[in-house]
Amino acid sequence: MAGYGLVVLGPSLHFWFNFVSKLFPRRDLFSTLKKMVLGQAVYGPFMTVVFFSLNAALQGENSREIGARLKRDLLPTMLNGVMYWPVCDFITFRFIPVHLQPLVSNSFSYVWTIYMTYMAGLDKAEEAS
Repeated sequence: MAGYGLVVLGPSLHFWFNFVSKLFPRRDLFSTLKKMVLGQAVYGPFMTVVFFSLNAALQGENSREIGARLKRDLLPTMLNGVMYWPVCDFITFRFIPVHLQPLVSNSFSYVWTIYMTYMAGLDKAEEAS
C-alpha cells in the first residue's frame, strides 16, 4: 500500500487537484460543488478501477479474473464512495489551499484505504461462463 500511495495515488492526487483548481479556480460554493461532481464522476471511478486492477494483478490474477472482480466489486465500492467522499471533498475543496489539498485528501484516504483493502482482499470473483 505504501508503494501504491507513493507511485500511483500521491502523484495522481497532485495532478488532479492542480487540474481542478485551474478548471475552477474559485473556492465558492458553486465551484466546490462542480469539483466534487467532477471528482465523483471521473477521478473516483478511474482510481478505483486502477486500484482493483493493480491489486489483483499483483496477486497473480489474469485479465478475465480482474474483469470478474471489477464486475462484482466496482459498483458497491463506488456506491460506498458516494457516501464517504463528498463530505471529504467539500472540506478539502472549500477550506484547504490547493498546495495542501493532496495532503488532506491523503488523510481522508487512510480510512478509505482500509475499506478498499478489505474489498480487494475478497476471494476471487467467479468468472462469467
